[in-house]
Amino acid sequence: MIEYEQLDRVNAPFAPQMEEAFGRILRKGWFVLGEEVAAFEREFAAWCGARHCVGLASGLDAITLSLRALHLPSGSEVLVPSNSYIASVLAVLEAGLTPVLVEPDLRTYNMDPAAASAAITEKTRAILPVHLYGKISDMAALSSLAAKHKLRVVEDCAQAHGAALDGRKAGTWGDTGAFSFYPTKNLGALGDAGAVVTDHDELAEELRTLRNYGSRKKYHNDLPGVNSRLDELQAALLRVKLPHLEEANGKKRALAEIYFRELALEGLVLPHRDAAFHDVFHIFAVRHPRRDALRQHLLKKGIKTEVHYPVPPARQKAMEGRWAPGAYPLADLIHETEISLPISTFHEPEDIREVCRAVNSFRS
Repeated sequence: MIEYEQLDRVNAPFAPQMEEAFGRILRKGWFVLGEEVAAFEREFAAWCGARHCVGLASGLDAITLSLRALHLPSGSEVLVPSNSYIASVLAVLEAGLTPVLVEPDLRTYNMDPAAASAAITEKTRAILPVHLYGKISDMAALSSLAAKHKLRVVEDCAQAHGAALDGRKAGTWGDTGAFSFYPTKNLGALGDAGAVVTDHDELAEELRTLRNYGSRKKYHNDLPGVNSRLDELQAALLRVKLPHLEEANGKKRALAEIYFRELALEGLVLPHRDAAFHDVFHIFAVRHPRRDALRQHLLKKGIKTEVHYPVPPARQKAMEGRWAPGAYPLADLIHETEISLPISTFHEPEDIREVCRAVNSFRS
């Protein structure tokens, strides 16, 4: 059986260092907002090429608090991809703002700058590009659009650790870059964790205040904040893995090359590639008109796959009545045809070749 993901195998190479980190923290007895968080923040900011990093409890909080820190008027419209994971939409709602769904570029699955331009109204105050599957959005075009209309930009980088456009990494194009370190990410913790990177001193200071009950001084609360602190243990574990992130991304890119070279199924749509974009393949997303039959075929051959994602935000029960059925046909098409093939750091080239042989043997 070729598993889609096995986190025990992903983390096995780091086990001795992780155990040492756990013992160090246990002996120290300081578990919240200590030296490990501060060190990880410095190291991750430097890795991204950003001035600041603020560690938080999750990627969802990273987006929500980024939006809150911008102090946009209540009900302001925020442009969000129609095919994103629902967390992007939930963050906008949690921040008291109005999500406006924008259809993607069908080649890249990221927000289409032309569609974003057409969606801007007098109420639009921000753009939330989501860098899906390990490919950064067209941030050159979106940044230009934001500057033209005086819009703020919060990047959702949950799937794009190290993805870049023209050498500039995800998270450093907007006002903030929101990261998730959920265990399956290219840089994954052993639980929920997140962070925001930014070059703006005032945003970094506000985010540090918001994450800690709105407090800058113990028992004195300047803002109506929340409890969203990256804890010491997760920070220490992330510090173990961060020096190896480029290597992990490189392995995923090498495995992706096998897919590009050997997949030959008629009707299968492979990820779009462009020399200006450095993709890190958090997910190797392909599309096929008989997606469900292809998944069953692969499972019979001992290969597990995933779907990212089976239901788009506009069709979720939680969003019932907010958007008209069928209003986002490109999102519907992607969610009906997308299949994620195995591409974890524990996979070996022969695993990927076996997947390719199985895919190519599918008869539709």
